[in-house]
Amino acid sequence: MTRRGEQRWVLPALGAVLIVLVFVSLGWGELEFSWAQLWAGLTGADELARTVLLDLRLPRVITGVLTGAALAAGGLIMQAYFRNSLASPDLLGVSSGAAAGAVSAIVWGWTLAGLWVLPLTAVAGAVVATLAVLVLAKRGASSERLLLAGVALNALLGAVTSYQLSHGVALWERNAQLLFWLLGGLEDRSWLHVLAALPILVAAAVLWPLGRQMDLLSLGETEAQSLGVDVKRLRRVLLALATVLAATATSVAGIVGFVGLVVPHGLRLIVGPEHRRLVPLCLVGGAVFVLGCDLVGRLGGGLRLGIVTALIGGPFFLWLLRRRA
Repeated sequence: MTRRGEQRWVLPALGAVLIVLVFVSLGWGELEFSWAQLWAGLTGADELARTVLLDLRLPRVITGVLTGAALAAGGLIMQAYFRNSLASPDLLGVSSGAAAGAVSAIVWGWTLAGLWVLPLTAVAGAVVATLAVLVLAKRGASSERLLLAGVALNALLGAVTSYQLSHGVALWERNAQLLFWLLGGLEDRSWLHVLAALPILVAAAVLWPLGRQMDLLSLGETEAQSLGVDVKRLRRVLLALATVLAATATSVAGIVGFVGLVVPHGLRLIVGPEHRRLVPLCLVGGAVFVLGCDLVGRLGGGLRLGIVTALIGGPFFLWLLRRRA
């Protein structure tokens, strides 16, 4: 089933790439730092470099790492849940719900109440969307009914968001905020966003021990039950974790699509389907993917993160469809 003992180089390689991307992201910007200046800033020897790194760039990098890890792990969960390698949290309307919540907060001025209002409304929108899908699916929430309910809810939430956008385009300031949420990005992230993203670490810690049960679930519900897995409980836990991961990531970085599809599927092609290996790989691989796309966007003159991930993920998705045909 698994290429046990093989491909053990993947995690160290991804970790090495992630470290390189972190330092490149920290050193690259309007004020560029050499490796020596970067080290001086991180150790406090250079006060200007230290201020730029700690106040501006490090929060952006950490937010990107957590966002990528969360979206990739959420995609891995959904692919195990639906036993379909083309599944992702977007199918259940999690991202659409988060976007609808964030756009509502911006358009109707709720963000004036405090800095936490925007991420909280995004998370609330994602949670409400997931609960709505479960209610619409009913009768045991089978995979097919959940998918159909998710597709319908995505369309409905898209219409709600578009309606609200028609009320929010009057002010340039609102336009900029709305653009961020709809196209995703890591610009101007602060330690507040890092703090808001910390639930991702908790969800990841809960997810890793479930790898063996996810392996059994991928064999089928009947087979998993016969091997001692409480399938209903496991499905509820997985759905809750996927919602927390995707909602939290969207609340701090906007809609960043395809990460949950590209990363888990790509890694599965390399190391096989064993989830105990895929969970840590997806956490690191997702961080690499998002940080790499962020750098590509900056290299491309400020392309939004969501645009870059879509430019990569769209062709990858079409390749998958052609490969499965």
